[in-house]
Amino acid sequence: MNEHETQLMTRHKFLDFLYWNLVVSVPFITACIAIAGSSTVWLVCYIMACIILIIVIYRFFCTHCPHYLQGTKTTKCMFFWGVPKFFKENSDPLSLFDKAVALFTPIVIILLPVYWLLLQPGLLVIYFLSVIVLCTTLRKYECRRCIYSQCPANCVQKDLRI
Repeated sequence: MNEHETQLMTRHKFLDFLYWNLVVSVPFITACIAIAGSSTVWLVCYIMACIILIIVIYRFFCTHCPHYLQGTKTTKCMFFWGVPKFFKENSDPLSLFDKAVALFTPIVIILLPVYWLLLQPGLLVIYFLSVIVLCTTLRKYECRRCIYSQCPANCVQKDLRI
């Protein structure tokens, strides 16, 4: 493991936020294009469902994260920058329910547009390739340096964890 991978990410920069949100935007926009080709109503429903599910993640998963617990009024992490802390900070370990939210909510978000993507195989390929790139890049560049040791995806060596 090289030095870059062992240095823990104790603070995110605004450029981290921009980068990760651009990476996430590729599958999201691909899904929106596929859904919009069938129905504007379903597109609005999909966008609203994504917003609601992201709020659920923010509430049950992010409120335990060290980046959320930094004592500021807004969140400054790779996915949420400048978002007010609507929910109470929670330094307790993740409960089984919180871990289930962390696992199943992203799966639901990923699987929601599959019906419409199946109608357009080219977009389906772009969608799943971009989801794979997102997941593997997260794993390689964030999960190996993450200070959120409670996260089920954390793969920092035990002796390096905070």
